[in-house]
Amino acid sequence: MARLFGTDGVRGEAGVNLTARLALELGQAAAEVLTEADAHGGRPLVIIGKDTRISSDMLECALAAGICSAGADVLLLGTIPTPGVAYLIGELKADAGVMISASHNPFGDNGIKIFGGDGCKLPDQIEDRIEERMKAGCTPKTGEQIGRVRTDPTAISRYVKHLQSCAINDLKGLRILVDCANGAASVTSHDLFDGFAADVDIICDTPNGININLDCGSTHLDRLSKLVAAGGYDVGVAFDGDADRCLVVTEKGSVVDGDHIMAVVGREMMQRGALKHNTIVATVMSNLGFHKFSKANGLSVITAAVGDRYVLEEMKKGGYNLGGEQSGHLIFLDDATTGDGQLTAIKYLGLLSASGGKASWLDAEIANFPQVLKNVRVPNELKHSLAELPEIKQAIADAEAMLGEGRILVRPSGTEPLVRVMTEGFEQSTVDAACDLVVKALEGLK
Repeated sequence: MARLFGTDGVRGEAGVNLTARLALELGQAAAEVLTEADAHGGRPLVIIGKDTRISSDMLECALAAGICSAGADVLLLGTIPTPGVAYLIGELKADAGVMISASHNPFGDNGIKIFGGDGCKLPDQIEDRIEERMKAGCTPKTGEQIGRVRTDPTAISRYVKHLQSCAINDLKGLRILVDCANGAASVTSHDLFDGFAADVDIICDTPNGININLDCGSTHLDRLSKLVAAGGYDVGVAFDGDADRCLVVTEKGSVVDGDHIMAVVGREMMQRGALKHNTIVATVMSNLGFHKFSKANGLSVITAAVGDRYVLEEMKKGGYNLGGEQSGHLIFLDDATTGDGQLTAIKYLGLLSASGGKASWLDAEIANFPQVLKNVRVPNELKHSLAELPEIKQAIADAEAMLGEGRILVRPSGTEPLVRVMTEGFEQSTVDAACDLVVKALEGLK
C-alpha cells in the first residue's frame, strides 16, 4: 500500500480518495500523536486553516470532529494562507496546526498539511507514526474529555501585521498589480498592501469555491503579464492558491521565477550583512544561470532535493536563512518557518523600491539557460519505480549523451500522479530533443 503522506502532506481528489472519513480519522490520529506530550499543560490546542476550495469546508468540519474526539481543542482560522497557519502556531501557543489546501492544483483536488508545535512541517517519522495510528485505530475520548471548537477573529490580522513588520521599506514609488489566484491571499492581500505607500491594484480576489488557480495565479501568468505591460505598472506579483508561492512579472510582462527572485534578494541581504554564511539553499531544479550569477556575486549555493521540506532541512543543518525553489516557494527563516508568497513579495518589492530601477533591469542580470520541464501522467503507485526500468535508463543515458555538459532529471512528483522530466543545456533544440526522448520512452510504457 502506498504511503499516505507525500512531500507536501496528504493530497487527493476531494470526495474520491480524500474523503471526509479519511480527514476525520487523520484528525484523530494526528491529534493523539502530536499531543501525547502536551508542552503547555491543560487541554491541547490545534489550529486549522483552509484555502478557498469548495471542499475545504467539508474537510475542515471532519478534521475538527476528529481532533475533538481525540481530546484536543480546535481553533478555526477560516480562510488563510498556509504560512499564516505556520506563524500562528507560535503566536497562539498551539500544539499543532493543520492547513487544508492543494496549493496550486485545480479546485477538485485538496490536501491536508500538518505542522508541529514548532511551526514546521512534520518529519517523515512523525507522519509514519500518524499513519500507523490510523491503521491501528484511535480511542475516542468521552464525557468532559472531548474537545471544543472556537474561532479567533483577530488571528488573521496578527499574521498580516507580522508580514508588514518584515518589510525593509514602505514600497513608496511603486505601482503594483497583485494576482491572488482566487485563493487564500484574497483575504489578506488588501489589508497587507494597505499598510504600504505603494499604489496597488488587486485582481483574482473573488473566490467562489471552484475558480481557485483557474487561469490565474502563479501557475497561469499570461493575464497578469498582459495587464502589467498594458497598464503601465512597475511590477506584478502572483500567488498560488494557498499563497506559499510568489512569482513576479516585470513592467514589460516577462516572468521572474523563484531562482531570479532568490538571487537578487540574496545578494541584497549579503550586501547588508543579513545573509547567513553568504549562502542560499536552492534545489536541483535551479537553472545554471542562477548558479553562474551566484558565483559571480560571491554567493555560495547549497543544493537540496526538490521540495520545500528538503530545502528547510538543509537550511537548518547549515544555519542558513534563505532558501527556495524555482517555483517561487522561498523560505526566509528569520521571519517564517515555511515558504510564504506574500513575505517573498514584500521582500522583493522592498528591494525594487530601494533600487530606484526597474524590475526588468534586475532580471536582466541573470541569464537563463534553456530548460524544459514536461510532465508524464502515470499511475501514482508506479511513479517511484519507472526510472529504474531498463528502457527508461537507456533513454536517460541517450539524453545525457545528447546534452553533453547539460543535465537531465527524472523524478516522481511528490503531490500528483506524474513523473517530471527536466532537461537543461546550452541549445534549445538539443534540450527539447533530449526531453522528448525520455518523455516518449515513459509514454511508451502505458
